[in-house]
Amino acid sequence: MLKSREELDAELGGAARAWLDEALAEAAHDAATPDLPGPYTSPSWELRYAAAGRYCGPEHADSVRSLLLVEARAPLSSVTRLYEQGTAAERRAVLLTLHRLDLGSTALPLVEDALRANDTRLVAAAVGPYAADHLDPHAWRHAVLKCLFTEVPVAAVARLDDRARGDTELARMLGDFADERTAAGRAVPEDLRTVLGHVRRIRAGSTTPGTAPRGVAETPESLRDEGVPAPCDAPHQTPRPIRP
Repeated sequence: MLKSREELDAELGGAARAWLDEALAEAAHDAATPDLPGPYTSPSWELRYAAAGRYCGPEHADSVRSLLLVEARAPLSSVTRLYEQGTAAERRAVLLTLHRLDLGSTALPLVEDALRANDTRLVAAAVGPYAADHLDPHAWRHAVLKCLFTEVPVAAVARLDDRARGDTELARMLGDFADERTAAGRAVPEDLRTVLGHVRRIRAGSTTPGTAPRGVAETPESLRDEGVPAPCDAPHQTPRPIRP
């Protein structure tokens, strides 16, 4: 979880706080004079971005880097450069901050790149609020499957309950994934049941409580065979056993 400036000030030592003050001042100055460095010169705050872990500690690096991006009102050019030239940790901080920047959907290629990676830290960061706001349904479904496949907890997926609810195509994909795992003699991830539960929840304003939205796929056959209870259709209900 990203920490605020106040939280960092309470945890950093004097030298680290002084370094952070200078770094944020440089970022704010660059935001006020965006054309000053020139087209072929990186702003000085970008060098601070790379050095955040060294001066403030790796446990605070994500939060410090996020503050720098926000303070600099980082444009797409800076965000892309820091992502493409950065370490995995530096890339993760970019992904965690995208929703705090005024970039619209222009940074989607960075999210898509992270979702192609096998680094679970990047995958988890890529499915945050920015992805929830900007990934199209097809790409978002595959991002959820990527989390299941790489064992990234689906708790990392922002707005999962909202985007998954009533998604019949996602339900089909979950069923296929569960069937493939079962056929290969591998356990079905518990998180798959969590996602399926969100798919089958009733949309807000439904007039027929206790039933799943029309067209939502049933529990995958492989899960029925295990005798797994059906996910709740509404938060106040108790699970009902599926009968073949």
